[in-house]
Amino acid sequence: VQLQASGGGLVQSGGSLRLSCTISGRTTSSHSVGWFRQAPGKEREFVGTAWRNSGNTFYADSVKGRFTITRDRAGNMVYLQMDSLKSDDAAVYYCAAGPMILSEIRNARSYIYWGQGTLVTVSS
Repeated sequence: VQLQASGGGLVQSGGSLRLSCTISGRTTSSHSVGWFRQAPGKEREFVGTAWRNSGNTFYADSVKGRFTITRDRAGNMVYLQMDSLKSDDAAVYYCAAGPMILSEIRNARSYIYWGQGTLVTVSS
């Protein structure tokens, strides 16, 4: 399984950006696909995840109400729509996938497949 994140770039504070995660190879219905981010000098943090093929999504409190994750029916594309962007959202964003129980979706170690990351820069 391979993942590739794309869509990063420079956006003004308050603006929007949509990231894409292209998934190749075979994932099962038990795989969740999540987004993480890492800003310079900070630890990688959970952003949100699409839980298995349930249609359910879960988000970090810091992005709830501003970010939306969608997954296409075939399961080959996962999107992260980011609205009302703030300077604190600037980071390298990664998509990741793996099988896990619901209580572990915020733990990066639960994801066994990772994309290479895409940079999001927010200007004030």
